[in-house]
Amino acid sequence: QVQLVESGGGLVQAGGSLRLSCVASGRAFSRDGMGWFRQAPGKEREFVAAITWSGDRLYYADSLKGRFTISRDNAKNTVYLQMNSLKPEDTAVYYCATDPLNGYFSLRYRYWGQGTQVTVST
Repeated sequence: QVQLVESGGGLVQAGGSLRLSCVASGRAFSRDGMGWFRQAPGKEREFVAAITWSGDRLYYADSLKGRFTISRDNAKNTVYLQMNSLKPEDTAVYYCATDPLNGYFSLRYRYWGQGTQVTVST
């Protein structure tokens, strides 16, 4: 069993930055790819970014390239999402997930965190 706990969300003004963290526990963190997803009110959950177990390959939603950066620290069992130049449309609950079952872009990950709220004000 794997537990994922996200943190770092909050309220920020448009143009600001936040860094989300996701700490994994329960088994060897470094073996699995990790992903970030988000779900805005009334919308479906969508892919944000993903990173391979070694960190040598990064994947981003096309619309977020250049503003969001994913990284990981296997020594700390943690994956990060640095979000810059935030916009009101980035408002959502952000989830981390691990153990992708059907590729990094799919929603089919075996383990999910509870999410952290990000709210971007105008």
